[in-house]
Amino acid sequence: MANRYLLLIIDAQKGIDEAQHWGGNRNNPNAELKINTLLKIFRDSNLPIIHIQHSSTDPNSPLKAGQIGHDFKDNCKPETGEVVIQKRTTNAFINTSLQENLIAFDADIIVIVGFVTNNSVEATTRMSGSLGFQSILVSDATATFDKIGLDGQIFPSELVHNISLANLNGEYATVLNTIELIDLIKSEIPS
Repeated sequence: MANRYLLLIIDAQKGIDEAQHWGGNRNNPNAELKINTLLKIFRDSNLPIIHIQHSSTDPNSPLKAGQIGHDFKDNCKPETGEVVIQKRTTNAFINTSLQENLIAFDADIIVIVGFVTNNSVEATTRMSGSLGFQSILVSDATATFDKIGLDGQIFPSELVHNISLANLNGEYATVLNTIELIDLIKSEIPS
């Protein structure tokens, strides 16, 4: 039987908290709470969950394996039976088993959350849509940081986040917030 929804959590790791490494001034400070809310709903509904863990090869990265930043955030840790896939690039499909796992779970809709909106989240969402997976990107369960332009101009994290979502919406995914997604899931799951 096909699974209607699958939750894909990207890089919910402690190293994301090192804001200065990523550009400082993070938006969506409650993204982890939204992810945790969705985790509870998916677990309570016995829907599949895949955790993506970035294992950087850069010695200066807070997401390098063997460092505390590589660990999953406490409120986003995988539980027994949930798939964990390690990646080494921004795109979670490159040189991983993600596509095979999505096919095996036979999910109709891939729900994407995590970090960083304009980096791994965007790269993975683009590939998901390009491969033909119907995807929902949850706007308030993702976050990013300020970005410095080529001319030194600082682009605020909220602007970077919104532009990334606008780039993805419609062509690669449907962008919803957590409440909209929960309402959609609850309308389809018998009580």
